[in-house]
Amino acid sequence: MNNKKGIIFTGALLGILAVLLVRFGNPPNMGICVACFIRDIAGAVGMHQAAVVQYLRPEIIGFILGAFIIAHGTKEFKVTGGSSPMIRFFLGIFMMIGALVFLGCPLRMVLRMAAGDLNALAGLAGFIAGVIIGTQFIKGGFTLGRSYQQNRLNGYILPTIAVILLVFRVVAPQFIIFSQKGPGSLYAPVILTLLAGLIIGIFAQRSRLCMAGGVRDLYLIKDPHLIFGFLSIFVFALLFSLLFGGFQLGFADQPIAHSDGLWNFLGMLLAGYAAVLLGGCPLRQLILAGEGNTDSAITFLGMLVGAAISHNFALAATPAGVGINGKIAVIIGLLLVSAIGFTNILFNQVKWQVEQGRVVNE
Repeated sequence: MNNKKGIIFTGALLGILAVLLVRFGNPPNMGICVACFIRDIAGAVGMHQAAVVQYLRPEIIGFILGAFIIAHGTKEFKVTGGSSPMIRFFLGIFMMIGALVFLGCPLRMVLRMAAGDLNALAGLAGFIAGVIIGTQFIKGGFTLGRSYQQNRLNGYILPTIAVILLVFRVVAPQFIIFSQKGPGSLYAPVILTLLAGLIIGIFAQRSRLCMAGGVRDLYLIKDPHLIFGFLSIFVFALLFSLLFGGFQLGFADQPIAHSDGLWNFLGMLLAGYAAVLLGGCPLRQLILAGEGNTDSAITFLGMLVGAAISHNFALAATPAGVGINGKIAVIIGLLLVSAIGFTNILFNQVKWQVEQGRVVNE
């Protein structure tokens, strides 16, 4: 399914399901948001105490399990890892901080635009800028190194955790926290959200859908293949938003969004910058983790911790805007991601020179 028709179909399916999930109870303009939903899960398990964003989102569980199931069925489940795990963990934290300053992942950015939220245009500009900056590092020699085959048990850990979280959502034990108000209290029926997550997980795995990869490939090798998926998400989400009356054009009074253009831009710049160095956006990281990539599983853990940090230290934005802590965190994040990029390139250059010296000596 790794072709233009396949990725357009996947995008259409995702756009339609996202709008339908809003129709059945998910937060407005947030039928699906990987960053927001990971944040909600972090709150539900007690990693942060922001009472309005705590819920075990079955969509995230479905993304992981859907990719896991189809990868097994197509014999693409390969357990690999060992490619700069600590760097990936911290890049996952920064990617989440940037997304929560914007109030959404790249996927929600597109869904917000499709629902008429013009604030997301600043986020789109920032995301594209971040991916282009990160791509320059890739052109300069940035690499997180190769992955190696791992014990297969490693690839089953995250899907097992996903199943346990699903059981917790159904059983609702006392130690799992559910919001009583705010976005965390808004959700579609469990069976619908889980089914949507499974379907998206399956088709995203087959199509390799990735926003960061789409912008990167278009810029780097002039290949628009992956971008067609997100254009399809936008078109079909727009059509269904108009159909169901969920379209509201403008900057003001948009659901779960703020109108600070500069920090919408910079938040998504950080998210896009980190995503391209990681080799994939938040959705792509979940899909890769489901198919056995333990590096992406570690990135997911970084995003989870990043969500907890964002709310424990008041870094995340609110509809009222971005606080000083969030602004400082984005600037620090941009500096640290740049430091990772520069030192990685320098290290690889030194390593290459040493290896060339050995060849000459031999």
